[in-house]
Amino acid sequence: MAPLKSLEQEYPILDSNFQSFCASHDIFSVEDLLLHDLYVLAAFAEQESSSERLKQGIAQVLSIIDGQHQPWLNGIELLEDAQRNKHVLSTGCEGIDLLLHGGLRVGQLTELVGPSSSGKTQVCLLAASNVAKKHIGSVVYLDTGNSFSPQRVTQFICQHSDPAIDQAKHRTLQKVMNNISCKSVFDIFTMFDVLHQLEFNLRSQMQGGDCKVQLLIVDSVSSMVTPILGGSGSQGCRFVRDLSCSTSFSLVIDWIGQLIQGMR
Repeated sequence: MAPLKSLEQEYPILDSNFQSFCASHDIFSVEDLLLHDLYVLAAFAEQESSSERLKQGIAQVLSIIDGQHQPWLNGIELLEDAQRNKHVLSTGCEGIDLLLHGGLRVGQLTELVGPSSSGKTQVCLLAASNVAKKHIGSVVYLDTGNSFSPQRVTQFICQHSDPAIDQAKHRTLQKVMNNISCKSVFDIFTMFDVLHQLEFNLRSQMQGGDCKVQLLIVDSVSSMVTPILGGSGSQGCRFVRDLSCSTSFSLVIDWIGQLIQGMR
């Protein structure tokens, strides 16, 4: 769930005073608030000088949650929704697309898992290249390990072009490179800042009807979380295998999932 601080810009009622009140009860995210007894929390709010505003803040968070609930749908509506909304983006690799039943699902989170040097980054670069080339929209690539390679993207694009048509090949490559925005992020705190800003930008674009981001890639989450867990080499890898138990990892994945849902 989203950190409360990230909601302040869109919902001013959730200001620093509300966040401080919540923090005093170990509440830092929407999920933390849901895990608390809201009646008890409201009783604590009553004891504060700004009790009415605090209670309004609690109600606002609950309203945000209610607004994200999916309505009840019957079978026909589900089928129509699947046909209308469950679009896919080809990764550019026929075998991977076959395993994914067509490619990367629009509005859903796809996680690549594997040992070091197994090709995860190559899949990310190939997918970014293919989406930037064939789809009307851009790709946001968050690079946490200095692994983004424009040279490799060039190879992916040019291997399918006719070498004799240099001008057309150059235009295609220029289009792809312009459609990929890469941001280097080397620690988890910067990652949260980038995700917060990206969410705000995407919301603004959607309100203006001009959201063109088709794909968000993070390569990779584990390289940021390993230093927090401690260890290096094989010891770090062992910790990474248990990342599902890491709050930081879960928060980042949750943020990415929310952003991707918002890009639908």
